[in-house]
Amino acid sequence: MQKRWVVKEAPDAVKVQNIVDSLNIGSALASILCQRNICTFEEAKAFFRPSLDDLHNPFLLKDMDKAVDRLVDALHRQERVLIYGDYDVDGTTSVALVFSFLQPFFRDNIEYYIPDRYAEGYGISFTGIDYALEHNFTLIISLDCGVKSIDKIAYANQKGIDFIICDHHLPDDELPEAVAVLDAKRADCPYPYKELAGCGVGFKFMQAFCQQQGFDQEPLFQLLDLVVVSIAADIVPITGENRILAYHGLQRMNSSRQLRPGLEALRELAGLRQELDITQIVFGFAPRINAAGRMGDAKRSVAMLLAQTKDEAHAMAQNINISNSERRGHDMSITKEALQMIEEDDFLRSARSTVLFKDSWHKGVVGIVASRCIEKYYRPTIILTESNGKATGSARSVHGFDVHQAILACSDLLEQFGGHMYAAGLTLPVENVPAFREKFEQIVASTIQEEQLVPMVEIDMPLQFRQITPKFFKILKQMEPFGPGNMAPVFLSTCVYESGSARVVGDAHLKLRLTQDGDVFFDAIAFGMAEFYPRIQKGIPFDVCYCIEENVFRGNVTLQLRIKDIRFAE
Repeated sequence: MQKRWVVKEAPDAVKVQNIVDSLNIGSALASILCQRNICTFEEAKAFFRPSLDDLHNPFLLKDMDKAVDRLVDALHRQERVLIYGDYDVDGTTSVALVFSFLQPFFRDNIEYYIPDRYAEGYGISFTGIDYALEHNFTLIISLDCGVKSIDKIAYANQKGIDFIICDHHLPDDELPEAVAVLDAKRADCPYPYKELAGCGVGFKFMQAFCQQQGFDQEPLFQLLDLVVVSIAADIVPITGENRILAYHGLQRMNSSRQLRPGLEALRELAGLRQELDITQIVFGFAPRINAAGRMGDAKRSVAMLLAQTKDEAHAMAQNINISNSERRGHDMSITKEALQMIEEDDFLRSARSTVLFKDSWHKGVVGIVASRCIEKYYRPTIILTESNGKATGSARSVHGFDVHQAILACSDLLEQFGGHMYAAGLTLPVENVPAFREKFEQIVASTIQEEQLVPMVEIDMPLQFRQITPKFFKILKQMEPFGPGNMAPVFLSTCVYESGSARVVGDAHLKLRLTQDGDVFFDAIAFGMAEFYPRIQKGIPFDVCYCIEENVFRGNVTLQLRIKDIRFAE
């Protein structure tokens, strides 16, 4: 697929020189920092050495005082408290964090609840509230959901059950009548950082509880491994407060003495032996944690994350890994069928959006299938299936296009929806699917820019191979954790050659050894780019954009270029 190469604008030269002088680093590294709005020594210090002391006061979150007061009342009155969370990674890690932190205080008066993806659907459910009523819970703490559950909270109020909502999704103009609604995206919330994941909001709630009660926060900080897993899996920006939480969470995960048994078991199953980073969490941990809810009961993931012994955790992780293998099977077969539907339909092939519906598709993988379809047909995509008599599914978007807003424009055809700029969920009557498909296409076609339909590779700067030294990479590595808002720098090198060792690996990938001037050589891996092999083999020079990474093989660590795209001179 053709890609757009977009080189970022060079930052102000004065600011770059200031960083060069302040940190005693080269201009290339200084430019990367300035592109990320790190232009002073103080900003660089905070960036390279994230400190838990720099976390914001949790009481800046609107309603936090009400939330803590209600929790303390429940503790003093020995009320029964239900910790309620969504069935995805953010929800299950949130539940594991809040439940494990509060259990020593509430002992037998606390439980957790994860709704069934198929029987109850996303968010707060009437079934969950009825469960709380039957088991004498008088307070529910919802995590990663609830900010749009106006009717559900009203029902709970009628039954004498209070709600504290901890959410990070964009709320509607009207908020549920809960005791407290903790969501930095509330229009009236003064909290200075708006991008916390759901688990991050739960963490801030527990932090406020500690502060008000004068408790040591160290036991809470020991749960930051759960927070970083949620940050990585939910694809929230790794900036500001999220960067602090992710940095310290990764430190815990990379300490063999501090890695909780459940995550250690997942690490072994994923075959991850080197130092963990955000990418490894996204691809190694998140799919397995998610698989429990996609293919069955998400409570299994919470139980695994709470496991106290290695043997107990491994037994649970093995079970979840089987679910993940089953999920992959559904993912592959449905993706193949979805792509075939597009290829065989003249309208779908030329459309600006993709909306597909089939009643037999597995609900648990439709979001993954939407992402897979975008890999081939780069445009906003919605995959729907039938569940409980309704069409329900997931939307995924392309760079720069707000799919949530496009779905909002079709809300007259929907029963419910919610999500973010790049991912959303929706439910509608099955008979509305054709009208929705037509209207969504009209909205997308009239608002999307032509360039947004072409995948973009954003390049930080041009770089000569001779500039890539061990010192250069050492400083580059200290810019981790990488992720949205702080992506791994992408470099552009022109007129490079293959040294003669190019080969295709795994049918679709290229293993290369590249040079620019014949003096400096780097191994490179280009996933899914075997199509370029014939021209590369002929010795034709080309341009590459790439990230720099460490390659660990048989105990040896070398620098390797991970190729993002290849372009030959026309």
